[in-house]
Amino acid sequence: MKPKQSYAIWFSQRTGSTLLCEALRSTGLAGNIGELLHSADPQTISKETMEQVWKEGTTPNGVLGIKLNYDQLLIDAFRKLYEIPDTAPAAEVWSTAFPNSTKHIFMTRRNKVRLAVSWWRAIVSGEWHRQHGHKPQEHELADKYKFEAIRHLVEESVLREAAIEDFMTENGIVPMTIVYEDFIQDYEGTVLRVLDFLEVRADNVTIAPPALDRLADDISEQWVQRFRREIQQNYERRAW
Repeated sequence: MKPKQSYAIWFSQRTGSTLLCEALRSTGLAGNIGELLHSADPQTISKETMEQVWKEGTTPNGVLGIKLNYDQLLIDAFRKLYEIPDTAPAAEVWSTAFPNSTKHIFMTRRNKVRLAVSWWRAIVSGEWHRQHGHKPQEHELADKYKFEAIRHLVEESVLREAAIEDFMTENGIVPMTIVYEDFIQDYEGTVLRVLDFLEVRADNVTIAPPALDRLADDISEQWVQRFRREIQQNYERRAW
């Protein structure tokens, strides 16, 4: 059965998207949102695959949520799968793959250096998330700093967001934008605003407390400051 309403959360890494999805799922109103196509191969995606995504991602009120990075290969695969003409805009392709898709949420993070440090820390430690109240894992991270890796991740995060922004602009989509730095300061208020945006908010809705704890630590901050110094060492005037 097709969902009554579909929406997407577009994100790059380390912007709080998993935290938001956990919160939205806890309400039972905003879809069983997650990276439902994370392991899907665009070359082999089928209508049966999409129908399974609809089923898994939809809450009883008919709302389907999905979280993803922009992937042109996926758009091309949907265009081919549903036999949509090349002249049709990408938004039409998207709305065919995700029926009644009129809402889009864009998650970003102002400080791309801190984003990249968080991303690199997760890569080298293997700890991408920490459930609330769980004991921190022990990591030998002191010698894992790598300037070129962090610079690459700064650049990659910018390019990923540029791809999302192009998709929005070219298709006349005005998303709800959620900024990581604001979200973590107003967790519950942000979730309520998302429900209002989706027009699914109910009276006395229950929002679970944050499911994840912050991973940034003293080592993270040391890496941020070291990267600041190193990337600007030949600048005539430091930007930060």
